[in-house]
Amino acid sequence: MLASIASATVRGVEGFAVTVEVHVAAGLPGFTVVGQPDAACRESRDRVRAAVMSCGLVWPQQRITVNLAPSGVRKSGGGLDLAMAVGVLVASGQISTDAVRERAFLGELGLDGALRSLAGVLPMVSAIEAPEVVVPSGNFAEAEVAGRHRVRCAGGLGAVVEALRCEAPWPRPPDSVAAPAPATGVDLADVSGQFVARRALEIAAAGGHHLLMIGPPGGGKTMLAERLPTLLGPLDPAAALRATGIHSAGGMSLSGGGLITQRPFRAPHHSSSLVSIIGGGTSAMRPGEVSLASEGVLFLDELGEFPASVLDALRQPLEQGVVRVARANHTVELPARVLLVAAMNPCPCGFAPSPLCRCSESSLNRYRRRVSGPILDRLDLRIVVHPPTREELLDAPGGESSAAVASRVTAARQRADERNVSTNSQLSASALERFAPFDPGARRLVERVLDSGRLSARGLARLRSVALTIDDLAGGDGLLGETAVAEALLLRAEVDLLHHLRGVA
Repeated sequence: MLASIASATVRGVEGFAVTVEVHVAAGLPGFTVVGQPDAACRESRDRVRAAVMSCGLVWPQQRITVNLAPSGVRKSGGGLDLAMAVGVLVASGQISTDAVRERAFLGELGLDGALRSLAGVLPMVSAIEAPEVVVPSGNFAEAEVAGRHRVRCAGGLGAVVEALRCEAPWPRPPDSVAAPAPATGVDLADVSGQFVARRALEIAAAGGHHLLMIGPPGGGKTMLAERLPTLLGPLDPAAALRATGIHSAGGMSLSGGGLITQRPFRAPHHSSSLVSIIGGGTSAMRPGEVSLASEGVLFLDELGEFPASVLDALRQPLEQGVVRVARANHTVELPARVLLVAAMNPCPCGFAPSPLCRCSESSLNRYRRRVSGPILDRLDLRIVVHPPTREELLDAPGGESSAAVASRVTAARQRADERNVSTNSQLSASALERFAPFDPGARRLVERVLDSGRLSARGLARLRSVALTIDDLAGGDGLLGETAVAEALLLRAEVDLLHHLRGVA
């Protein structure tokens, strides 16, 4: 007898529907899984058999063949276990065919028949066409986020079978857990002094411009970066759904089990591998840190300590907002729409150009080579962060709060929406020509900079984009004046900052 059960699996951050076809026929007892299962998926045959028998159900002593269609796509993980088990029971006549019609099944089985929570349930549920889906109890809230299915849940295979046989009602969903309130202890008002850095944070948030901060230890670089998400505001519904799907596919725990509403903030250690930052690494092609930070902030502290290969791999994601990971038999596109904030010391010891610096010229050269020119060219804002003075630490009044700055950021982003982009950093060169023309004074200033060789073609576009954001924050009309362009130039030092801090011409 043949049974066909709807299910799904995930690759990258996208789910795709899978039809689990189960054929039970006379022959030498065996269990074969075909259709490009990976190692974990192939091991389902042992988990399914043990789970069925542990629940007191009959395991057919016949030849069982399971095909995972479409057969040309690699299947990964144990999320197809429940669909396989239900398919075997339908094909062997223990569950009626009508009971599984218009239903899809997701879940990994334990040897005792327990249903275990899965990573990536949200994108998998979103890919399913059946109107009803059965998931483990621990994934109920996440599955409901998709919003277009009737979601059933159960704690084990036995409860699923009883419900399908109409011997018992479907188990009640677990009680919803309220999402924790956003942290209230982080605010831009906590930062003493640092006028230039605070201004750079506001421009970065308003225009989506990547930011590099260079300064000695203790200058407040990390403190500033941690407060950047408070300037961006909560996620809109579409962005929240995208961020939740990415975190679900990455196996991250979700706040309250449901929708992510706050901007992600990811700060990987500088020893992180290329795969952990970019993504891939398994047949499921899991998202990396640059994808997990989508719609939020990626903070790379100690930028000069990251391997050069990792930093250079970020060139395309920072430019295009996606990561395309290619393998021998398939390619996935992972989102990478992040706001990058990087921080680094001026030298390995951190104290250049003061007399306390102990770095040799050779060690400084090695440190400088870690950050390539193409990466620097993609960082729209580059500032030097000096330690606050004694007066700023002890006597200076508090600066503006995050809420006050966020209101200006929101207004600037609304102006970007009118240009059909979410931030000015996404505007193409032709769009910038149309939306951000130079006035005569600004044009003369830009011509001098171009003649000096300090700006590349990409650099000119980024400079114009930053100047447009400055104009938006000031409530301008889009005609870029000399003041906005001069500030953008000051915040984008094209000279080698490491040489500058060392005192080398």
